[in-house]
Amino acid sequence: MTEQGSPASEIAAGYASEGAALELGAVVIDGQADAAAAVRLPLATLNRHGLVAGATGTGKTKTLQLVAEQLSAAGVPVVLADVKGDLSGLAAAGEPNDKVAKRSQELGDDWSGTAFPVQFLSLGTGGKGSPIRATITSFGPVLLSKVLGLNETQESTLGLIFHWADQRGLALLDTKDLRSVITHLTSDEGKEDLKGIGGVSAATAGVILRALSNLEAQGGEDFFGEPELDVHDLMRQTDGKGVVTLLELDNLQSKPALFSTFLMWLLAELFEELPEEGDLDKPKLVFFFDEAHLLFNDASKAFLERIEQTVKLIRSKGVGVFFCTQLPTDIPNNVLSQLGARIQHALRAFTPDDQAALAKTVKTYPKTKFYELDTALTSLGIGEAIVTVLSERGAPTPVAWTRLRAPRSKMGSIGDEAVAASVTSSDLHAKYAETIDRESAYEKLVAKVAAAPAPGPSPDAPAPAPAPAPGKDEPGFIESAMKNPAVKSFMRSAASALGREITRGLFGNRRR
Repeated sequence: MTEQGSPASEIAAGYASEGAALELGAVVIDGQADAAAAVRLPLATLNRHGLVAGATGTGKTKTLQLVAEQLSAAGVPVVLADVKGDLSGLAAAGEPNDKVAKRSQELGDDWSGTAFPVQFLSLGTGGKGSPIRATITSFGPVLLSKVLGLNETQESTLGLIFHWADQRGLALLDTKDLRSVITHLTSDEGKEDLKGIGGVSAATAGVILRALSNLEAQGGEDFFGEPELDVHDLMRQTDGKGVVTLLELDNLQSKPALFSTFLMWLLAELFEELPEEGDLDKPKLVFFFDEAHLLFNDASKAFLERIEQTVKLIRSKGVGVFFCTQLPTDIPNNVLSQLGARIQHALRAFTPDDQAALAKTVKTYPKTKFYELDTALTSLGIGEAIVTVLSERGAPTPVAWTRLRAPRSKMGSIGDEAVAASVTSSDLHAKYAETIDRESAYEKLVAKVAAAPAPGPSPDAPAPAPAPAPGKDEPGFIESAMKNPAVKSFMRSAASALGREITRGLFGNRRR
């Protein structure tokens, strides 16, 4: 039992919570966990975002599992990127063993194995989960530029290409649609279409097309298309529990930019789709952004600014975002400053760069008289973390060396057969399994070329006789022009385009 006025009780007092809270673990002082000194994360502050960091093998994945299952039990849906494939254990009850029993006894945790509702999704059609897609139009030029690795000049050109397609209501559903639009805009006819708003140079178009080809070679064409994911399918409940959505990323290394940028697209879609909520007793959704460093690597200034804006603004929609990575320094300072909860597993300090990262990490924590943080951060055991969160009144809690609870679900994969059985029985599989290829920019531009009029008369042919000047009973130029079927068709198309022009949100993603 914690002695009144002891260091453990003093730290734990900062984690007292009147409302519902997640139970993370217990305070550790001098290597001993005090079961009565609980470390909690208030549900009401989860939309203030957070960070889970630490070196490989220090227990980050188990921490994600621990937090996800408590959120699910509280009725909060969760989205998790399953990078290594071992989070599928959330769907099965954990089995007792000596390690779990010892950890539970140390922390005063009445542990019992529990399963949670899970739905399995995969990016594109090549994974084990139900396939999910996004259209090129919806993805937008800013996010797509990140995927394609374009510089700022090329990103600007891609933005012009999207603008032209948006004005004409041309749906860019998949990669062949974008390819056909770029090809058209670099043709003689396309150059005329772009007069007045700029142009697309052949060299820049070539770079974009080559980058698009590389993406297709990596399987990107299987991801872009329809039916497009409806983000409301991520916000479901079953028997009062929030559904945990696991995004399969087991071949992450083959196209890391696509995976990380897709997660950012999901956040942007949630921001555009969800209404303003203000402060809630618990979040509507918590989103875990694993391998977060991939999102920020080689990102343009515009891209980073939009991430910062999204993180700032999406909390008013009731969505919490946790970035998961090895080092806090992987996250830009402007984003890091927005993260209220910090769960920092052990850091390694083997190299000068590691030592510099450690020193920077220490400076981001509140001052504490109970720990030497530079020593503590390199001395943490597996399943231990240095924690500070926002209290219910919005102030940082005292720094707590925390021994974390064991997850109640299975720690490891449930196996491919069990995943496949879950997927085939899911209503999402029926909704998203079959690819749809409806008429879009590619088909419309191909039809336009096929319907193009034959070439005009040869330059050597005699010129047609000049038209007589309009007399009293003859129609004027404007009236004659408006009777011309070609002009009437153009005017109808222009008016129609004005009515269906696509508008774009904060991240350049399409607004419905």
